[in-house]
Amino acid sequence: MSAPPALQIREANAHLAAVHRRAAELETRLLAAERTVRAQAERLARHDQQLRAALDELGRVKDREISALQEQLLSSEATVRSLQSAVDQRDQLIQQLQPQADLLQDIARRRPPLAALLAALEEAERLGPSPASSQGQLLPDGPGPPLGNSTGEGQDDLQPAVFGTTV
Repeated sequence: MSAPPALQIREANAHLAAVHRRAAELETRLLAAERTVRAQAERLARHDQQLRAALDELGRVKDREISALQEQLLSSEATVRSLQSAVDQRDQLIQQLQPQADLLQDIARRRPPLAALLAALEEAERLGPSPASSQGQLLPDGPGPPLGNSTGEGQDDLQPAVFGTTV
C-alpha cells in the first residue's frame, strides 16, 4: 500500500480539525445547557420549597381557624342547650301559672258587671238608710225587712252605711 497523497492528508486533517471544533462547540453548548438546566432545576426546587412552606403555613392557619370554629361551635351548642333549658323552665312555669291566668281572665270578664254593682252600692251608701227600713216596715214592692248580721246583734248597732262596699 502506498501512502496517501499530501492533499488527502491535509483534507483529512482539516476535516478532523473541523470535527474537533464541532465537538468542542457541542461540548460547550452541552455544558451551557447543563448549567441552564441545573439553574432551572435549582429555581424549581426553591420555588417548590417556597410553595411547600406556603402550603404548610396555609394548612396551619386553616387548622387554627378550624380549631377556633370548633370551639365557637361547642360554645354555641352550650348556649343553645342553656337557652333550651331556660325555655323548658319557662314553659313549665307557664303551665303552672295557666290556671291562675284563666282565673284572672274570668275575673276580667266579670269585672264590668261587678263594677256596675259596686257603683250602685256606693250610690246606695250615699243615699243612706231609707226611713222605712229604720222602722222595720216593708216597702210595698220592696225586698223585705232590712238585713241584719247573722250574729243576732240588734239594729241599733248598724252604722248609717248599711251597704259596706269597701273592697
